[in-house]
Amino acid sequence: MSTQTSNQIAKAPKFRRPWLDGLQPLILLAPSGIWLLLLLVLPTLIIFELSLVPNIRPGEIVNPRSFYNYIRILDPLYLQVLVRSLDFAVKSTIICLVFGFPVAYWIAQIAPSRWRNLLLIGFVLPLWTSSLLRSYAWITILRPTGLLNSILSTIGLPTIDILNRSPAVLIGMSYSLLPYMVLILYAALEKLDKRLLEAAADLGANPVQTFWKVTVPQTLTGIAASSFLVFITAFGDFINPELLGGASSMTAARLVYNQFLGPTQNWGFGSALSMTIILVVSIAIALLIKFGDATPRK
Repeated sequence: MSTQTSNQIAKAPKFRRPWLDGLQPLILLAPSGIWLLLLLVLPTLIIFELSLVPNIRPGEIVNPRSFYNYIRILDPLYLQVLVRSLDFAVKSTIICLVFGFPVAYWIAQIAPSRWRNLLLIGFVLPLWTSSLLRSYAWITILRPTGLLNSILSTIGLPTIDILNRSPAVLIGMSYSLLPYMVLILYAALEKLDKRLLEAAADLGANPVQTFWKVTVPQTLTGIAASSFLVFITAFGDFINPELLGGASSMTAARLVYNQFLGPTQNWGFGSALSMTIILVVSIAIALLIKFGDATPRK
């Protein structure tokens, strides 16, 4: 009897509520959605509103009425700052890719497997310290009486003065962002199909041909993902240009800081610059999502 009852219950029609099925995803997404709304969407909308007010200062009434602040960005002086920021970001990305790819390849393919995790940990150890401390360490190394010039003087070479110049900014950025490049490239190179490398060698391809026709196509998405990540981070970097670049290396992030917390106190123009940076970073993120799948091509 109990078996028949169970079968009847199992065969009984189930009453479903479509509205409840549609509500379940919203309930699951509500906590993160509220967090995202409060800490990202609303602040961005406030910044956009401020960007439409010319010459607004703290405590003044917000009355959006024109795109004057955005037109002001087209001034050659400010365009030069944006171009310099892009230049730093592109050059830092290239430097990190050139130095990071061989390191990631060696760890993923050549180093003994039992040492790989330890090597990765050792390589990302600098990320465990504050970026501010890393920049101050480079000041100690690159200043005229610093470690670098002391070594050059000891071996009889002329000293160099690169602190508060563009090369110092590139060194600081590249050093800070290189671990990110290596980690993402390692994830792609670890999945490299060695059978294709062996097949290319059997067919007579030299190492250069094998690299460009086998290794790079398989890791192209990893290269794209790591490059976009480094570019996005470098474009918005504030600490390295501020501490290592000096007045001659003004970047977009430093200019925004000056508009909000500097002597000018022009929140409207600073907001317009912030929205411009957000636009550039959003384009880079969209490209990262489109081309940055870390799965190697086969």
